[in-house]
Amino acid sequence: MNEGTTGRGGPSTSSPARSLRTLVQVAAGVPGAMARRAGFSHNEMAVLDLLSDAPHGPAEIARALSVSSAAASGIVDRLVARGYAVRTPHPEDGRRTLVEISDAGRTEMLGHLLPMLGPLQALDEAMTDADRAAVQRYLDGATQAIRRLL
Repeated sequence: MNEGTTGRGGPSTSSPARSLRTLVQVAAGVPGAMARRAGFSHNEMAVLDLLSDAPHGPAEIARALSVSSAAASGIVDRLVARGYAVRTPHPEDGRRTLVEISDAGRTEMLGHLLPMLGPLQALDEAMTDADRAAVQRYLDGATQAIRRLL
């Protein structure tokens, strides 16, 4: 029997594969739960998540959300009005703007993530270097497999 498949040729039923599948399913619910708790729409939460990595232009936000430029502008307007995002001039092109997460937006996001981040940090700290390396290899391989599907 091939490792990674069942005797019937189906997907892997190994404990790590089942756990990863459960993790992916549970993680898919995080943005919606955070949006409800914070009083954001799903798209507002998606924009804050996007901005938490780096500033983006309005057109980039529209593409990332698969919405029109007008819809993206409305989402950004609401976040700016609530103090969770700010518009800044583009450093290389004065005709363009960038949207950045504000300190209040970052604090809001972190406040909702802390109940998850603390236990994850504790799990990481409890691992040996060998454990961490094995988990890293598995997660990197799983990420590549999922990206192939996308």
